[in-house]
Amino acid sequence: MEFIFSIAILLGFTFLGELLHVLLPLPIPAAIYGLLLLFLALNFKLVSVKKVKKTAGFFISIMSILFVAPVVNLMDSWQIVADNIIQIIVIVVLSTIIVFAISGNVTKLMLKGKESKNE
Repeated sequence: MEFIFSIAILLGFTFLGELLHVLLPLPIPAAIYGLLLLFLALNFKLVSVKKVKKTAGFFISIMSILFVAPVVNLMDSWQIVADNIIQIIVIVVLSTIIVFAISGNVTKLMLKGKESKNE
């Protein structure tokens, strides 16, 4: 019963994310809205981490299975991907480098702030 209640909580936030996506004219995916709402609910202790931790762990453990359908669908569109493979590779490499650089700099700033707080 606990598992069903936990799934209901997660599905509720998924539904709220879908609802916000329909109501707000922003180019933000519904999943992002749902995750943001769940994060806020967890942060403000509206939802207990204990209640959703087990179910969230289960979904993370089967995540690779959930990617099978999109990958198969990508195979149907392979010609489009093949025609643009160079651009795709360049974008992936550049965005990865940018994310690494930003993450590293943010970490440095956070560590500097922590060190100055301790002194």
